[in-house]
Formats: sequence, C-alpha cells, structure tokens
Amino acid sequence: MLKHLRLSAALALSALIAAPAFAEGETAETVVATVNGTEITLGQMIALKENLPQQYSTLPDDVLFKGILDQLVQQEVLAQSVAALSKRDEANMANDKRGYLSGVVIAGVAKSAVTDEALQKAYDDRFKDAEPQKEYHAAHILVKTEEEAKKLKAELDGGAIFAELAKANSIDTGSGAQGGDLGWFGKGVMVKPFEDAVVAATIGKVTDPVQSDFGWHLILVSETRNAAKPSLDDLREELAQEIESKAIEDHLKTLTEAAKIEKPGEGIDPAVLKDAKLID
Repeated sequence: MLKHLRLSAALALSALIAAPAFAEGETAETVVATVNGTEITLGQMIALKENLPQQYSTLPDDVLFKGILDQLVQQEVLAQSVAALSKRDEANMANDKRGYLSGVVIAGVAKSAVTDEALQKAYDDRFKDAEPQKEYHAAHILVKTEEEAKKLKAELDGGAIFAELAKANSIDTGSGAQGGDLGWFGKGVMVKPFEDAVVAATIGKVTDPVQSDFGWHLILVSETRNAAKPSLDDLREELAQEIESKAIEDHLKTLTEAAKIEKPGEGIDPAVLKDAKLID
C-alpha cells in the first residue's frame, strides 16, 4: 500500500512534465536512469507496471512512465542509504526471493499442464465409469409434530388432495404456497432423513411421517429422471484446478526426491520461533 501511495504522489508531480523520448529498439536492458552508478532498466519499469493496481492502467503513458521512473529512482536512493542490513532484513530478502522464484515455477507448471487435451481427458476420466445420477421431483407437507403429520396422512389416505393440504397446513410457506412442490433436486441437496425417505419412496404414494431437524414431513415423489451430465464447459474451472494441483504436486515431488535435503532444525525447540530478538 505504501509503495502505491508513493507512486500516486510521484504521478501527481509528474503530470506536468513530459516523459523522455527514446529511439525505437529499446530492450529490457535499456538504461533509463543511474543512481551513483547503479543502473535502472526499462525491464524493471515494465515489471513494476505489471504489478500496479488496475486503476493505473487508465493514466496517460507519459504520466505513468514518469511516475514509475521517479519511484524507482527514489527507491534506489533510499536503498543505497541503508548503512547495514539487519538479520531481519536479510531474512526477509531471502524469503521474498525464495517465494517469488517458487511462484514463477508454480505458475509455469500450472500453465503448461492445463491444455485442451488435459481438460478433455480429465472430463472423460471423471465420467467413464460413473453411474447415472437420479433426480427427484417431490412435494412435501411440513408440520411441527408427529401427531399433526399422522392426522394429515390419514386424511390423504382417505382421499384428500395433497396440494390443498400443503397450502393449508405446511409451515414451509414457500413450498406450501406451491402445493408443497419442491421441484427437481438430486442427492446431497436435502437433509439426510428427508433424502433417505425420498430415495426409498414409491412414486405417487405419500410416505409415512419423516422427522428432520425442521419438523415432520409427509413426502410425495411424483417422478424421477436421470440427471443430465454436466458439460466440459460447466466443469472447466474445477477440472483446471485439479489438473494444476496434480501437476504442481508431481513436479514438487520430483524436485524434492532429486534434491539433497537435510533438516538439522527438526531437533530445535519449536518455541524458539517466538524469540524475535534473534533477528534484531
């Protein structure tokens, strides 16, 4: 946040100053400034621009160029003014470098792993042995007590119309207004006791009272069908995440197995992490 505030100030000051003109053919190594002999390059400016918040993309090119250049010069001036690095500084710089480079590798592995062919294979593998999933079209009447449920069940057995009893008696007023209709749903949507009763129900026959955390239900399953298989596009993001995770896991395993890793620190008391004085 602080660096973006500093950049905002630099941009404001530079709005009236024209950016320097360069000849065509610049490269990432093109020197745009020096501070006591230390070079700042065009590549460093581009990298900084890529990490700016989206709001900066609407600025005129000359304003953005001058602001970024001024910020890098200011940062270099400040960096060179550091007399000595503390252990904390060195540790944070090492961690930042390690974290950045590992992120570069992970991004590369993930990008190369997610191809159209990989997505299609993951999709085919998921469904090649999958049994068709059922969906159920059901209605219910929800009441507070078993006694109420039994009374209504008796009325239904005597010829009462389910939808009318649902409208008059169900405490689930949303579905009750629709005659108890819950529409189509698959497994995993409803609470377990309700789902179990739906799966076991005879189509067209009202179940005996079923208790759930919401109360007592009378359930009428009117029809069932095989659920439509989701398309590749429906699952593209989910499959891509799975492919990326597997590719990164495999790559890390390969690198780890090939590396010589020693952990003498495993014998240290973990409480030592609380001792911040060690890096003061």
